[in-house]
Amino acid sequence: MPAVADRAHAARRGAERGRASGSPPDLRLPADTIPLAVLALIGIGGLAVLALWWKDTFNVVGAAGWLTGAGRITGLLAGYLTPLLLLLMARVPVLERRVGSDRLARWHALAGRYMVCLVATHILTIIWGYAYTARKSVVNEAVYVVFDYPEMIKGTLAALVMFGTAFISARAARRRLSYETWYYLHLGTYLAIALAFSHQIVNGADLDTGPARVLWSAYYVGAFAILGWYRLVVPWRNDRRHQLRVAEVRPEGPGVVSVILTGEHLDELRAEAGQFFRLQFQAKGLRWTANPYSLSAAPHPRFLRFTVKDLGGHSAAVARLRPATKVRIEGPYGAFTADRVRARKVLLLAGGVGITPIRALFETLPAKRGDLTLLYRASGPADVIFRQELESIAAARGARLTFLVGPRSEVGDPLTARTLSKLVPNLNRHDVFICGPEPMAAAAVQALRECGVKRSRIHHESFAF
Repeated sequence: MPAVADRAHAARRGAERGRASGSPPDLRLPADTIPLAVLALIGIGGLAVLALWWKDTFNVVGAAGWLTGAGRITGLLAGYLTPLLLLLMARVPVLERRVGSDRLARWHALAGRYMVCLVATHILTIIWGYAYTARKSVVNEAVYVVFDYPEMIKGTLAALVMFGTAFISARAARRRLSYETWYYLHLGTYLAIALAFSHQIVNGADLDTGPARVLWSAYYVGAFAILGWYRLVVPWRNDRRHQLRVAEVRPEGPGVVSVILTGEHLDELRAEAGQFFRLQFQAKGLRWTANPYSLSAAPHPRFLRFTVKDLGGHSAAVARLRPATKVRIEGPYGAFTADRVRARKVLLLAGGVGITPIRALFETLPAKRGDLTLLYRASGPADVIFRQELESIAAARGARLTFLVGPRSEVGDPLTARTLSKLVPNLNRHDVFICGPEPMAAAAVQALRECGVKRSRIHHESFAF
């Protein structure tokens, strides 16, 4: 495959991109400006939802009033967070590129936990408040509310599905599930949201006015429309436009292969080094799942390269793909790109197969000669992939390349504050990109913080589900 095989040409192209950096990095807005703006917008939306309750509440009298008031507030906030969960994972391009997939996933998980807690509190306080008012037991009132109130069976089913999703999303349960199983079980939340919406519209005391009901409905319908557009329509359109197929599956090391895809009009994808795609290979056992894989070379108008390590059934099957296999893609996603650079000097830290997006960044990141450093941690020589490519890029760009190879029992831990500060002078003046196993990344972040690197200059994306 041209340009991928021609490593010297790829390295020269990366060096030219590095010299052709645009406006000075330090004149741009801080990298976290858009994420902070999104959080502020979410907070404003929450206050607006609380205003609905405040507008219709003239006074709160007695324990029953406080309990039902708490139930109304928590119900409104849970209903507000529900479409937000969809929007955070809708693959909206501006959010994916400016906020980052891993950060969106963390927000989604945190909002999901809040939402489940709010739903539980809403159920408890509303039933307790109603029971207090009717002078009935909580159990009797619960049975009456569920079976005699309109749309309450739908609301109950929605709550049960949400609690079940929260259970399988807990870390201990998630470890026992494959990504594919977790993904398909998660799809049940769409049904739960539809059921919950029906319950809210019929039973929501704060949504009984025309404008409030219209805006609330538009919020839910808009969230589903955005989700459907970016998760269904755009991938279908890209599939027809780009006609991606497997051109070659190339061994890179023990259990590691590169998959090279060719297609049409690939420049229109506007992919950047450091980003990833979700690939759905149209082959037996793979056609119903879309897993994330990072670009391992700078995107090219005629082909894309991804590098995959055998970590399970899906990745092992990828290694057996045949040329001409059709591929459906979603993406590009992720903010692990040159756009996050604000310092003049850049350090890239890779561990194992985490070299995949780092290798693409090493080729293309804007940096002058001597300002770019790559430290590559691997357990043994056989685990180092792209060695020749990395050496060619380093030579062409005047970048520093250091391999930290060997088991920890023999070489110790090279990713400590003391070792890093010796390997990289003036470390606190660098932007740092990290990709590797979670324990390695966590240790590296801690060491960098001890060396005085600002958290805003440490960039790390995780694809853990």
